[in-house]
Amino acid sequence: MTGADIRENFIKFFEGKGHRSVASSSLLPQADKTLLFTNAGMVQFKSVFTGEDSRDYVRATSSQKCVRAGGKHNDLENVGQTARHHTFFEMLGNFSFGDYFKKEAICWAWEFLTVTCGLPEDRLWITIFRDDDEAFKIWKDTIGVPDHRIVRMGEASNFWSMGDTGPCGPCSEIHIDQGSGIGCKRAECDINCDCDRFLEIWNLVFMQFERREDGTMIPLPKPSIDTGMGLERLAAVMQGKESNYDTDLIYPIITRLEEESGRKYLPSSREGTAMRVIADHIRALTFLISDGILPGNEGRGYVLRRILRRAKRYQEFLGIDGEFLYRLSEVVESIMGKAYPELLQKRELISRIIRIEEEKFTQTLKRGRSLVSELITGLRDKNCTVLPGSDAFRLYDTYGFPLDMSREIFATSGISLDEEGFQAHMVQQKNLGQSSWKKEGSSSGMRDWMKGLAETVFTGYESTITTDAVILGCDSEILVLDRSPFYGESGGQIGDTGMIHGPGVQLQITGTLKCEGLFLHYYDIIEGRPEAGMIVKAEVDLERRLAIMRNHTGTHLLQGALRSVLGSHVQQSGSYVDNQRLRFDFKHFTQMTREELDAVESLVNQKIWDMLPVSAESKPVEEARKDGALAFFDEKYGQTVRVISISDFSKEFCGGTHLKNTGTIGLFRIVTETGVAASVRRIEAVTGLNAWHSIKKDELVLADIAARLKAQQQDALPGRIDALLQEKKELERQIEEYRIKIASSNLDGLISRSVNIGTARIVVSELPGVNISELRNMADRVTDKIKSGVAILGTSEEGKAALVVKVTDDLTGRVKAGDLIREIAPIVGGSGGGKPALAQAGGKEPGKIGQALARGLEIASSRLK
Repeated sequence: MTGADIRENFIKFFEGKGHRSVASSSLLPQADKTLLFTNAGMVQFKSVFTGEDSRDYVRATSSQKCVRAGGKHNDLENVGQTARHHTFFEMLGNFSFGDYFKKEAICWAWEFLTVTCGLPEDRLWITIFRDDDEAFKIWKDTIGVPDHRIVRMGEASNFWSMGDTGPCGPCSEIHIDQGSGIGCKRAECDINCDCDRFLEIWNLVFMQFERREDGTMIPLPKPSIDTGMGLERLAAVMQGKESNYDTDLIYPIITRLEEESGRKYLPSSREGTAMRVIADHIRALTFLISDGILPGNEGRGYVLRRILRRAKRYQEFLGIDGEFLYRLSEVVESIMGKAYPELLQKRELISRIIRIEEEKFTQTLKRGRSLVSELITGLRDKNCTVLPGSDAFRLYDTYGFPLDMSREIFATSGISLDEEGFQAHMVQQKNLGQSSWKKEGSSSGMRDWMKGLAETVFTGYESTITTDAVILGCDSEILVLDRSPFYGESGGQIGDTGMIHGPGVQLQITGTLKCEGLFLHYYDIIEGRPEAGMIVKAEVDLERRLAIMRNHTGTHLLQGALRSVLGSHVQQSGSYVDNQRLRFDFKHFTQMTREELDAVESLVNQKIWDMLPVSAESKPVEEARKDGALAFFDEKYGQTVRVISISDFSKEFCGGTHLKNTGTIGLFRIVTETGVAASVRRIEAVTGLNAWHSIKKDELVLADIAARLKAQQQDALPGRIDALLQEKKELERQIEEYRIKIASSNLDGLISRSVNIGTARIVVSELPGVNISELRNMADRVTDKIKSGVAILGTSEEGKAALVVKVTDDLTGRVKAGDLIREIAPIVGGSGGGKPALAQAGGKEPGKIGQALARGLEIASSRLK
């Protein structure tokens, strides 16, 4: 059952029990100043539970997006180290506001898990509050759970309260016993153990008391129910995975990381930890930004920035260069976009904010490395071998160096860390952070000083690249002008950069975002400091703007060409243009052929060389539609829209900046065509001088290949390569014959070490350096030679274990290969199967092949005696 299926089935189950399906609330708590982020399903119903608010329903169910990073509930530093901790997760829940109570909550939870999900009843364990006899009776008498699987617990784990005063009550947790092979593997392991064997999957909270200031508790007139179950955790159980990260909700992100880094995901390795951190953090970043939270130096924005920087450091550890996380957010959108359409609606905003923050952090990291060198030098000069906690915290807080990474960096120079001092600074920062975010209250993610500012007037259309303007407001990173020539990134077009000059002030604008009508200018100070009310001159980087316009106008030509070559079914699904390249996503049912790509590229270049006029016009939206202007993305448009027309070849809704004539593009070249989703293709292309450089680069590569292969002319390369491939094939055939000969020479040695059980012989051996096909071949040769017996062979290939069991026909009634392989495969962390005479298995723990073979010998011996 997929994660999406579980989510859908849960909601439908409780709708069938009379519950209202309520959409997830924002990660930004709208009316709760005590929380940094929404961290549980009940948060959006808190005022209903306290009686301050009422709804037109008394039963609700939801799948709530949650973040626990900062504040009281902070799992940030544990993420990546365990199989369960996350900053972002989904909480499934059902709620009763003075309607049903314990019996219904318990019965429905049991029904969902055992009937809808099909979990085995005999593996489910229950915890209850020590004094909750009512819950005990329901679990025992109504559900039929045996006494020994109902465990009474103390207040710390099984009593819930909303605060020091207010609604509270006992809770009952449902755990699943995952088996003795999971967790600590101790014989005495039980439900009190912190390992993952007895895994909590659902918490049922029975709100039945009100705690007063003097500590006394009185019964509530209308007891309520609040339950919470982690979707990722239940998905792991349902999908037979030991880690939440191995479920279909997260693992596609790890697969993308494997592709980008060229490294295998091995859970117990440092690379595995890094991949889990990044996979978790990109989910949190994507969802937080979609809910309007921007990076900053305080409160929620600061936590967002820390999450991103932690992910970047682990990205660097994996050897993935450059700005990458903004592209990884696309994977999150593909997994979660159907359930949370806001991710698709705001994907451009998500991508550009992550990318700008990545670019800024790259510069910060350079300064961080310089600081590390200075600190090491300073400590050596003082003959000191301990880095003060304050410096370790500065590296963590300002430069994004996780503590374990700093520990390793300084250890290479013989320097340890004052970790106690570091933790003290962490506590101090946490207290300051809580003070900051409590002041933020329920802001939408816009910084407080931006509220009430008039919308920015954009002056950058036509040829205007400089403007006199007034600074309406600013902080240490961003300023807002009353009017601006800088294009604010939106509609798939990157924001402008340039300069701002004022009295005693020079600022370099490093990026511009459009957000809720304001143009946010990110800046670095060259001289002076900006202040609200200052009159300045804003000047766009013209060369960069022209390169962007070449790509944007080129994108419109590309869409027109695709519709001409492939058909009118082609529809835009996304786009991105900057000064280096363009990217265009479109709906099409199959990969494009080389001939189709050539036809599209040729048509675009023909329209460029035709020097077609490009015009912009504002008109009523319905009139624009009637005129045939294309509008995609399912976007919402105002009453008036801007239409870009390229002669009679292209007409689209577009708010971006464009050239006056297609001839200014110069040259267009397609670089790649790939698939990004079902029936969605992606073309990346370059224009102008970048297209020319792309051609010259390929020419140099071809010339180098020709020289290496000693081909006199480049057109002789195909024949030369064919000859080399044929030669390679022949060499591989010879190698295979040689390996078979070696294996044959070892056959007698293997059999000489066999164990004899009566007339039968058992041959057990680990054969390094062979693949699974050769392993099966060797098993056949062994059994052919011994006539009566069992061959149990193993090998490791590409970091994984492989096992083969072969049984001669006369013994399959006593030893079945399929049964035997299923018993030993779990030892190498895998599974397998097969027929009575031949079976094979694979696993992820090659270091335990010897143990598996020994166990196989033991089982086969006992069955042949």
